Amino acid sequence: MNSHIRLILSIILLSLLSPSLLAQQANFDAYKAQYDQGAGNTVFNKGLKQTAPVSGFSFVLITGVKFKDCDKGVPTEKEQANLDRVSDSVYANVTRHVKNIMAGTFTYQCERLEYYYIVDTTNIRERLATLFQKYFSAYEANINIKPDKDWDAYLKFLYPNAETLEYMQNEKILLALEKQGDKLEKARRVKHRINFTTEKDMDCFISYATQQGFKAETKGKDTKSELFKLHISRTDKVDLPSISTITTELRKEAKQCNGIYDGWETTVVK
Repeated sequence: MNSHIRLILSIILLSLLSPSLLAQQANFDAYKAQYDQGAGNTVFNKGLKQTAPVSGFSFVLITGVKFKDCDKGVPTEKEQANLDRVSDSVYANVTRHVKNIMAGTFTYQCERLEYYYIVDTTNIRERLATLFQKYFSAYEANINIKPDKDWDAYLKFLYPNAETLEYMQNEKILLALEKQGDKLEKARRVKHRINFTTEKDMDCFISYATQQGFKAETKGKDTKSELFKLHISRTDKVDLPSISTITTELRKEAKQCNGIYDGWETTVVK
């Protein structure tokens, strides 16, 4: 899948969260991943990563509906409008009766589930059952409430793994290049940044990087951060599969030398 398609896909996935929820809630992002029975689309509240688990919000409410008007597990445009109404009604109902934090949504196999962390479960199931029966009886509803004080549903399921995060970050850089007219077809010099706490660790990584054909552009201790900063470069392709393979490997090897991979940059090639 080329980067342009994947970047558009991220925008499409965000549409799986209703407009009013996007306006009312914090910082959301989206990704698509493969599961046992096909692709699943996840929208997650990335702003929660720094604070999760949030004290007091010890229960996760997972609720949503199965829908019939779907294409490869994803709602059609017409069905999406209906699901938005379901989401807005659920949000209003939950917010009216209990303190909550919206963690994200998961759409898979013609079902969309929304994840809320709540402080109290009293009568929530009954209120939602009444809501679905009264206004959305054409759909098969799902209401699941369970203890989750460690926020496993968010941290271990909704939140993307390291490889997916790598792809998402690379997508954003490639989008910026494409906006400037880069077709991402030609190889070019790509610079990577890696930080270390000791010079010994930096030298450990330089040994690996040199073997892989990278050139050490600059290296040294930053007086403000006290970190040893290394910039390396190599001529590579920057299409999404190619650059993601490279950055994933660099991040893994940097960790082996107690370093932190800090991203990449390149010039626009038209």
